[in-house]
Amino acid sequence: MAAALLPDVLWDLVEPFLPIPSRRPQGGRPRVSDRASLTGIVFVLRSGIPWQMLPQELGCGSGMTCWRRLRDWQQAGVWDLIHFALLDWLARDDQIDWSRAVVDSCSIRAVYGGDQTGPNPTDRAKRGSKRHLTCDGRGVPFAVRLTAANRNDSQEALALVDAIPPLHGNRGRPGSGRTVCSAIAATTRRRFVVGCERGTSSRGALCVVPRTGVGWAGGGGSWSPPLPG
Repeated sequence: MAAALLPDVLWDLVEPFLPIPSRRPQGGRPRVSDRASLTGIVFVLRSGIPWQMLPQELGCGSGMTCWRRLRDWQQAGVWDLIHFALLDWLARDDQIDWSRAVVDSCSIRAVYGGDQTGPNPTDRAKRGSKRHLTCDGRGVPFAVRLTAANRNDSQEALALVDAIPPLHGNRGRPGSGRTVCSAIAATTRRRFVVGCERGTSSRGALCVVPRTGVGWAGGGGSWSPPLPG
């Protein structure tokens, strides 16, 4: 199972981005390898189980060990580097659908507060955050932004479009020509559509309003046909 979660080809891509430990532990248990820790992280995040329930038979150490490694790598900016490397890898293999993209968001509770929290208008104004996400036509995530729960989608849509990194084969640099996906599928809310139409047109893309009543990945409509060219 461990090999299926983190195959050799993926590990070879990720390993160079992981920081080298500053010092070796003196005494006690040997340090759990980075590959084992990453396997445990992937297992917990994919399965959704609590960290303390990480199966010991996976050989990934304890759940808290994997969680601490996740925290340390987050603070070191490792995940952003890995995300870009994986996107570029997919782009070079022609696995990115540049003909279309989707912009959407979801709200989450923020019980302990924090800088990027605010009253959630969909949860009786309880404190929460909102994840804003843009994906390509195959569901590959381009960029994620975290804001307060009361941040309107229209205020983050163009920031997500600009956050699409310059990858192999995506036609130029951010902000010039047809650099982003040809069509950006947006919500049917008028406020969002107006702002998205103005901004995406200047970036060489088209804002597409999904047809209502037909399901798609974001839950509000259906994809429009791919644009020519």
